[in-house]
Amino acid sequence: MIFNWIFIARLTSLLVVLVLFFNGSTAQNPIITNVFTADPAPLVYKNTVYLYVGHDTATVDAKTYHMSDWLVYSTTDMVNWQSYGPCLTTKDFKWAAYAANAAQCIERNGKFYWYISIIHKAEENSKGGVAIGVAVGDSPTGPFKDALGKALITNDMTTDMKHSWDDLDPAVFIDDNGQTYLFWGNGSCKWVKLKDNMIEVDGPIHTFTPKNFTEAPWIYKRKGIYYLVYAAHFPESVEYCTSESIEGPWVHQGVVQDTVPKSSTTHPGIIDFKGKTYYFYHNGVLPTGGNYRRSVCVDYLNFNKDGTIKKVIQTLDGVKSANLK
Repeated sequence: MIFNWIFIARLTSLLVVLVLFFNGSTAQNPIITNVFTADPAPLVYKNTVYLYVGHDTATVDAKTYHMSDWLVYSTTDMVNWQSYGPCLTTKDFKWAAYAANAAQCIERNGKFYWYISIIHKAEENSKGGVAIGVAVGDSPTGPFKDALGKALITNDMTTDMKHSWDDLDPAVFIDDNGQTYLFWGNGSCKWVKLKDNMIEVDGPIHTFTPKNFTEAPWIYKRKGIYYLVYAAHFPESVEYCTSESIEGPWVHQGVVQDTVPKSSTTHPGIIDFKGKTYYFYHNGVLPTGGNYRRSVCVDYLNFNKDGTIKKVIQTLDGVKSANLK
C-alpha cells in the first residue's frame, strides 16, 4: 500500500511536469525548431516581443548561404512563439538581386521601418555589392513595402573597406532626444544619422573599428550607458564597447558570448521585457544544422554593479519564462 502511494505521488509529479511543459511554462533553446533561422532582431511593442529573423534554406550539403526572405515571430511570455511566416522577401526590392541578410525593424510614430541588407543589382545606381534598404509597414507584421524604391546605403557610398560586403547588418537606434542612428558594417563599423522620416541619411557616414570587430553591430542603452555589441573575430564570438555618447568614443570592455556550437557566425540582439534583459543569438545545433542552417536562441543578459556585462552562459536546456517566479 505504501509502495502504491509512493508510485502514485511520483506519477502525479511527473504528470504535472509534463502538463507544465506542454503548456509552454519553460522555453526551449533553440526557440524555433521547425525551420532554420538566423540574425535575430527583437523588438518590444505594446507588451509583445516581435522577433525578425533571417531564413536559412540551404541544403544539408550546401557550401554557402541561401536566404530569400525574412520571418517574423511574436511572444508575450518569452516561451510561446507565434509565427507570421515570411513578411518580407528579396523580391520586394526591385533594385536588389538576392540574399536576405541581417535586418532590424523598429517603430516610430506608429510606422514600422525594417532595415535590411541585401545584394544590389549592378546597374546605374550601384556597381553592386551589399546594400541597405528599408521597408515600411503599418504594423509589426506588415504588410511591408519598399519605402524608397532604391537603396538607402550602397556599397559605392563606403570606400574604407575594399570588399563588396562591408555594408552588412544594419542596426537602428532611436535615442532619448528622438535622433535616429543607423549602424552597420563588416570589417569596419559605420554609422550615420537618419532624418525624422527614417528613410534619408542626415549628414556624413562615419567609420571606426572597435577592437576585434567583424560585423553585426547592435546598440543598446541602459542607465545612461551606451553599449555597442558586435560579432568579433572569426569564427565569431561576441564582444562589446561602452560609451557615454552614442557617437563615441567607445571603450572596449570584453566578451559577451563565446563562439557558438556548429556555426562560424553569430549575431547579437538585446531587449528589455517585463523587468528582464534578454540576449538573442544564433548557433547551428538543430538536427542537420550548421554554418548555413542556423537556429536562433535566447538567454538572460545580466550586468555587474558597474554596468559591465556578465558573460552569457549559453543554454540548450531552456530558460524560464519572464512571467514565472
